[in-house]
Amino acid sequence: MGIILKPIDVVDDISKEDFYEKYLKPRRPVVIKNMAKKWPAYQKWTMEYMKEVVGDVEVPLYDSSKADPSAPINASAAKMKFGDYIDLIQKEPTDLRIFLFDPIKYAPKLLEDYISPKELMGGFLDKYPNMFFGGKGSVTFLHFDIDMAHIFHTHFNGRKHVLLFDYKWRERLYQIPYATYALEDYDIENPDFTKFPALDGVEGIECFLEHGDTLFMPTGWWHWMKYLDGSFSISLRAWDKSWAVKAHSLWNLTVQRKFDDIMKSNFKKRYMDWKEKVAIKRAEIALKRGLPK
Repeated sequence: MGIILKPIDVVDDISKEDFYEKYLKPRRPVVIKNMAKKWPAYQKWTMEYMKEVVGDVEVPLYDSSKADPSAPINASAAKMKFGDYIDLIQKEPTDLRIFLFDPIKYAPKLLEDYISPKELMGGFLDKYPNMFFGGKGSVTFLHFDIDMAHIFHTHFNGRKHVLLFDYKWRERLYQIPYATYALEDYDIENPDFTKFPALDGVEGIECFLEHGDTLFMPTGWWHWMKYLDGSFSISLRAWDKSWAVKAHSLWNLTVQRKFDDIMKSNFKKRYMDWKEKVAIKRAEIALKRGLPK
């Protein structure tokens, strides 16, 4: 059977009413082709332009290696001047990525180049949204966003492969306890179903983003991303109206994260090994019970 992937819905444009009924209310992803074409960024945001306006600020870089239980959360693998990194990803493949980076802090003029899609929904959170840069072949591991926001993720200067999974599949995806990411021992593109049988039959959505495409990811959706070219994206985040979702976000950001930090600090590898065993056990139980139903 394998992992069952359906193509994502793609629209050129969409009305507020259709967006709400077809995607926001049922919490279903969609790619909007023309939204960013209305932005100055659609023409302006080249690699050279980003180098010019952001400058040579030193940025943390992340690779595809498995998380070190003794390292702080989001510990970087290396550092490099932003301009040198842009040169690197244009020149050759690399698994080094920049994520949760705020270039607008160093180049406020970028604020003038994009428009939050308030004509579709409200609740946008960030005055200074994050950007994500990756070299050809670099991968963002399978996870969902800790703050449980809706995401409008717009891609520039290349292609990106994205796999999406509804939150209900979290146990079958081997979610790590007290975390928002999956077990890092399998390759979601080519999983070993003998070793990770709970993945067999998981249903997801597949899409390929090109320059200017905007992916709407509803709250809680798991996502895995692979840069097919050296390129970058910007994510605009918005609250869900549900107070239950907001409470879940607050729990993740405060109680769960604090508990996890304390346990990692005190028990390191022993704690991480326990978490992986629990993830595997929960996946096996979910598979046996035929969850989700």
